[in-house]
Amino acid sequence: MFIATVAALGLVAGFAIALLTGNRLAGGVVLLAGGVWCAFQLLRLAGPWRTTVVGLVYVASFAVSHPLGKLIGSWTSVILVAAVTAVVAYVIVPKAASRN
Repeated sequence: MFIATVAALGLVAGFAIALLTGNRLAGGVVLLAGGVWCAFQLLRLAGPWRTTVVGLVYVASFAVSHPLGKLIGSWTSVILVAAVTAVVAYVIVPKAASRN
């Protein structure tokens, strides 16, 4: 559950930092830090395949949030993709961790 929360917060916090500071690079650093932390934790708990899946969802969520934001609004888009990322991470992590 903690990894799913950090993954979602990485997306939300990255956007918030970029928006509040006007510095997209700062937001990107927060986004990257959240993703890297999750990847290290997932690799340890869930192995490379599941880590790759969650990582691809994280990156795809970031990419999709931009065009989606033009349709439904920026914050709504970020919250939606963060929720999708969190659900994927949540579904994958407990199953993998329970086998260890």
